[in-house]
Amino acid sequence: MYKKLKENKELWDLFTRKEEYDLTFRDMYERFPYYLGSQRNIFEPSVSKFLLENGLRPQYPDRKQFAVCLTHDIDIVHPGRLYPIFGAARSFVKGNLTDAIKIPFSILDKKRNPFWNFKEIMELEAKYDAKSSFYFLTLESGESDYSYNIEDIEDELKTISENGWEVGLHGGHESYNSFEDVKKKKQKLEKVLGKEVIGYRNHYLRFKVPNTWELLSKAGFKYDSTFGYADCAGFRNGMCHPFKPINVNTGQQIDILEIPLTIMDCTLFKDYMRLDFKKAWEFTKSLIDTVEQCNGVITILWHNTYMQEENLKFYEKILEYCSEKRAWMTSGEEIAFCKNNIFCKNNI
Repeated sequence: MYKKLKENKELWDLFTRKEEYDLTFRDMYERFPYYLGSQRNIFEPSVSKFLLENGLRPQYPDRKQFAVCLTHDIDIVHPGRLYPIFGAARSFVKGNLTDAIKIPFSILDKKRNPFWNFKEIMELEAKYDAKSSFYFLTLESGESDYSYNIEDIEDELKTISENGWEVGLHGGHESYNSFEDVKKKKQKLEKVLGKEVIGYRNHYLRFKVPNTWELLSKAGFKYDSTFGYADCAGFRNGMCHPFKPINVNTGQQIDILEIPLTIMDCTLFKDYMRLDFKKAWEFTKSLIDTVEQCNGVITILWHNTYMQEENLKFYEKILEYCSEKRAWMTSGEEIAFCKNNIFCKNNI
């Protein structure tokens, strides 16, 4: 399959992200942002369409037309000190007096803690016959963005895993560029979970082409799902299918499956694209329809901290819409280990 793609230089360079090699500028998180790239048709999976025209025939369980990879990055499990004040004020302004009274006590009670919602997320997804991946940080006290101790939530991790959802690693700020760091964090999570961890996404979507793929493969991960832009939803390398990446410097295929990220919650709203609810939904719906037409996989990242109020309703709209289309909604782990996963068998 890759041999045919190589003959089209423009698409091959897009697929391999050749322009991301030897960069002179990155953003504040050392990422290559969409706005700096030459790709202007990010909402069009042009590489996937080319492959489909040249023999790619994806297959999914129960003859599903396409797949939805549902994922959650767990950055925070306890609200910050100011959350009760701002949360109560926001509820009061909206006229929700009950929540305005309850929120100040949420920081003290897990049952009222809006971020301790793993069970609720699984119950919502199960309602639509879906499963997902939860990526947890294993930071040490003193590291940037440390907010919880992974050992303290051992029971929750095992509950998630034992019910058939996936627990994966959310690498820290340095993990994307340090084999020693990512290996250490992987081992820590595996020790708490009591089983091998095969799925990965890096914190803040920090990623370096092709280095991050190489070190993740070396560390023993079976798949990654970091590869997407923070500042714009869409198809970073023109793919809406999982793929084995190529190292342009060596000409070799890297032994890891990339399940590219398509949509992140905070990308749609205030942090980057700044879409309102209606426009964000029309945009999301359009991307889902595009992936369906390509028999592809659309990867959704919805943080546990975005599972409140309008953002929770938005996530459920995604589940409902994809359920109506009979999509296979599942975790990265199940996609990576799917018996019909032809993406693992591609040759250069």
